[in-house]
Amino acid sequence: MKLVLYILAAAAAVFCGSSRTAADRLYVNPVLNQDWPDPTVWEADGTYYTVATGVSTIFSSKDLVNWTDLKKAPLSPEAMEAAKSMGRMFWAPDVVKIGDTYMLYLTCYNADVDSRIVAFSSAAPDGPFEFVGKITDSKETGIKDTIDPEVVVDPATGKTWLFFGSVGKGHRVRLLDDGTAVAPGAEYVHVSGIDINDDRSRSRVFEGAYLHFHKGYWYLFVSSGHYGDGSYSVKVGRSRTLEGEFLAKDGRRMTDGYATVILSSPEGARFAGPGHNGEIFTDRKGNDFMLYHCHDLESGSKRARYMFLQQIFWDRQGWPYFKPGSPVHSSLKPQL
Repeated sequence: MKLVLYILAAAAAVFCGSSRTAADRLYVNPVLNQDWPDPTVWEADGTYYTVATGVSTIFSSKDLVNWTDLKKAPLSPEAMEAAKSMGRMFWAPDVVKIGDTYMLYLTCYNADVDSRIVAFSSAAPDGPFEFVGKITDSKETGIKDTIDPEVVVDPATGKTWLFFGSVGKGHRVRLLDDGTAVAPGAEYVHVSGIDINDDRSRSRVFEGAYLHFHKGYWYLFVSSGHYGDGSYSVKVGRSRTLEGEFLAKDGRRMTDGYATVILSSPEGARFAGPGHNGEIFTDRKGNDFMLYHCHDLESGSKRARYMFLQQIFWDRQGWPYFKPGSPVHSSLKPQL
């Protein structure tokens, strides 16, 4: 509490004379103070929505800071039954708008050798989402841990791509343009990370892929380390095209397990293990903000991962970075 009061007092001095109070300009992390791992966030008509692992409910917000539980199941009852037939656990959803349809991709998981990515669709941004079908299955491809879907439509080519994976390496495969199935004859391509059998520390094992285009480059954000502790961190590489090779800032290949660390937690920090980031949004002043999950060691829960919001910056070479490079407690709100 003292830390929050100190920040507010300091900000009040900075903003003295403004028609808005310091409290109006600041937010405090976590912005969603409940277990909300692997968040995905999407926007429609000025409203932001989020779902997370478990797909238990949908939250909405007008400012990315204050969130309201809609107390609405993301999946219809029929879609939920279909999901249960695919796996016992529901992990790491991804929601993307393709044409006029909102697509929700979900990991349905039983074990390392039994995981698949399943698609659902809705005409409305807040669902309910209806079952579309299975996209890809570890039993059929042999790619263990077929998890953490990230679907992106390339505006330059019109192609729709699925990025996914974890301990069996990160992969890319082309989907039908409407995102409802793998394209006929599509090849699964290794794009990032190495197999866990070659790195038990998981520092070079990448998961939680997220793609973002910025000034001529596609940036592939990934997470590595153990998601349950402070070793988890956000890393990034980039490529000129979605079909190209992604490289770290030092030029090493992401397929060899190299990427540039941009968000991590120092030993002894209150906020530990930032990772599995969601989307990046730009406010009206051109500032970019990223959402991700992180542990709060003062919360009393060792397992809960809360949703955080943090401004992301870009250096002169176009590489993203954070100030101070670890999760922040309080900062300026986005001006949406």
